[in-house]
Amino acid sequence: MRFFLALATASLLATSATAQPIDPAVAKRIDRVLKATPLIDGHNDLAEQLRENYKLDVSGLASGTDTRAHPLMTDMASLRAGRVGGIFWSVYIDGTITGPQAIQDTIEQIDTVHRLVAAYPNDLAIARTADDIVRIHRQGKVASLIGIEGGRQIGGSLAALRLFYDAGARYMTLTHNQTTEWADSATDEPKWHGLSPFGLKVIGEMNRLGMLVDLSHVSAETMKAAIAASRAPVIFSHSSARALNTHPRNVPDDVLRLLPANGGVVMVNWVPPFINQKVLEWQADQEAETARLKQLNKGSQAAVEAGVKSWIAAHPRPATTVAIVADHIDHVAQVAGHDHVGIGADLDGIPFGPDGMTGVDAYPQLFAELIRRGWSDADLAKLAGGNVLRALRGAEATARALKGQPPEMATLEAAPAQP
Repeated sequence: MRFFLALATASLLATSATAQPIDPAVAKRIDRVLKATPLIDGHNDLAEQLRENYKLDVSGLASGTDTRAHPLMTDMASLRAGRVGGIFWSVYIDGTITGPQAIQDTIEQIDTVHRLVAAYPNDLAIARTADDIVRIHRQGKVASLIGIEGGRQIGGSLAALRLFYDAGARYMTLTHNQTTEWADSATDEPKWHGLSPFGLKVIGEMNRLGMLVDLSHVSAETMKAAIAASRAPVIFSHSSARALNTHPRNVPDDVLRLLPANGGVVMVNWVPPFINQKVLEWQADQEAETARLKQLNKGSQAAVEAGVKSWIAAHPRPATTVAIVADHIDHVAQVAGHDHVGIGADLDGIPFGPDGMTGVDAYPQLFAELIRRGWSDADLAKLAGGNVLRALRGAEATARALKGQPPEMATLEAAPAQP
């Protein structure tokens, strides 16, 4: 799993928790809201899982994925049970891959998404615009968009960016876990303290195309630089609130306060170490114990694995409840406003989810919790998909305004040097 290298033995960590039943009256209210407004998840990593574990095979996803050797969090029946109306399928490659190989690997991932949609025509349909999402949702299908997860995937080529857009990509995350040649990551040493001159060119070309600028994974300095540079609303496709969890991947309050003027949206993720401070600290302790065991048991991976298993048995992972997910959503809504929060669960990109929320059928649990907290139907609709639809329409409007502007021809090699 790409998030937690030290947690490679994910089977040791997974917990089986039964979701709480939802009161029938609350369930009817959720259905009413999600029938009128599509529930749009900003980030799902099924394509990556199909690459890692199933040789890009898209068959067998109607239902019953829990019987696979590597259980998946996403299938067609579960998408319907979760009332999903739209989803951004992430096309991810490791952020250390660069150049032509990055472009090739991204094309293969995009192809996987298109083959996935073609394999399940009664459940999925490709969407390229906000209006497409609304139309497909009304047809009773899941509107399927593509999100590129990492700026290195364009190989330093704005031509590649344009062709990815033509292939259906509607956002690009500026970095992944690595600082790139033009933008700083939240989980790496800064080089630019925001964006390089070429990075600013990338933002401008994304605006011209109508591609959403995704600021998950980037440093706080890069968040601020990109928001200042973008003429269109930005998104955070799968991020949470740093005020509630100190992980550098999360969004600080001073950045949240910039979103009303920009029109952007933070789509809150469900990654336990990103939303639960206790799990973040537990993960750090487990990684330290793993490192200690490796030093004491050089040459015996089995001894290391047995030691980690024993440590986990003695130090069970703290529970992460639906209430903790809702806390992050509440915080973003309180600081940025109800117009600037969405959902980006990151399912199939993580080895475990919150208790009782281990698949795409779990969204109603979150809505039931927010209803318990007093959320109105109007604010639930904004969270579900209204806000990201508005952001996407904003990107489309920006592209129309820039229609006469020629394509950006800058190259990474020719970009001006850092001051």
